[in-house]
This record gives sequence, C-alpha cells and structure tokens, in this order.
Amino acid sequence: MFKSTSFSDILPIVVLGCCFVQHCPGDSENIQDICPTFHASDGETVFINGLPCKPPYEVTPSDFKSMKLSDPGDTDNFRGSAVSILTAAEYPGLNTLGLSVARTDLTVDGLVMPHSHPRASEIMYVYQGKVVAGFVDTRNQLFQKSLGKGDVMVFPRGLLHFSLNVGYDDATIFSVLNSQNPGVVGISDAMFMPRQGNGSAMASRLRKRVMRFISKFNDSSMTQ
Repeated sequence: MFKSTSFSDILPIVVLGCCFVQHCPGDSENIQDICPTFHASDGETVFINGLPCKPPYEVTPSDFKSMKLSDPGDTDNFRGSAVSILTAAEYPGLNTLGLSVARTDLTVDGLVMPHSHPRASEIMYVYQGKVVAGFVDTRNQLFQKSLGKGDVMVFPRGLLHFSLNVGYDDATIFSVLNSQNPGVVGISDAMFMPRQGNGSAMASRLRKRVMRFISKFNDSSMTQ
C-alpha cells in the first residue's frame, strides 16, 4: 500500500523545486514606475547596465510617444526591405521597461535576411500584405508559416529567423521585442548579395539563394 502524503511532507520538495525554477524575463524588473532616458551632455560619461534616467521634474508626456515608425523605411536596396527598430536610446519612455519596437517594410519579393536577437524574443504582427516567416531551432529544425493581415508569429530569443514577402503588394510588419537593447546578429549580406545586374534579376537571384539556404534546414528537419 502507498503511504498517504500530507502537504507538510512535500512542502520541502516544493520549496526546493521553486528555487530551481528559472524565471526568464527579457530584462530585469523595474525598480521605479518610470525612467525616460537621460542623454548626457558632451564630455559626460556614465557606466551603467542600461541608460540613466531623466530627473523626475524633466519628464514629459512626449517621452512616452514616438512617431518614428509612422513612415515606411527605405526599401530601395537589393533585399527590397527596411527594418527600423526603436530602443530606449531612441525612444526615452522605453527605458527600464524591457521593450523595443520595430517596423519592417517589404516590397514585392522583398525579404529580411536570416538574423537573430541575442537578448530578446520577438513577436511580429502583419499589418498588411502576405509574408512567409520562420525560424530555425538548435536542432536545425525549421518552423515556417504563411501569414496574412492581422496574423501574429513569435520568434524565440536567440534563434535565427527571417521573413519574405510572397504577396502581390508591399507588406508591413510591426514587432515588439522583450529587451530595451535586443541586439542583432545577422548573416553577412556578402553570402547572398548577387553580382552587378539589373534590379529585378538581382531580386530574383537573391530570393532563390535565400530559399535554398532555408531549404537546407527544412531538409535537415525532415530527416530527424
């Protein structure tokens, strides 16, 4: 027969287990309500893990609003894409909140090259257009989905991810990352950049090169 167990018997185990459960926030928790970024004047140097705060009497509502993502980015490049990211350095109200925001614009056949964020997970929202987006995990398994207007996808922290416009119109994506300084580790453009040629031919070759690159991960996951 099994001996009945009271809560007092398992309490030490519960407490011990809680000690080993790891909490995984993007950044450390706030120690105050608000802390817009303080920009030091020339000649001043401050060494801290983060950004200094404005004096409370200098904080204004404007610190918590930004219009820097209102306009499309410049997509006149061989990738046909533009990514604009706002961190606490550009958007003072984000300081100590553990957040960054980004806008991605993609022309037809435009793509965001495979890259990762070492300090943040990312959740993307398709504002308009149709895209294929995905990420690759540490087992080289590809997780890829087709997304339309209003769809959302998440990219786990530190994993290689990408997005590609597969529609007939421009696409716009907005993202939130759970770090005020997520960082970007990208695969060099030199790996994919076509040699000199006309724009449409370059875009076509680039798309084929990246899709071949992605298919290698897909083939690898199929064999597991």
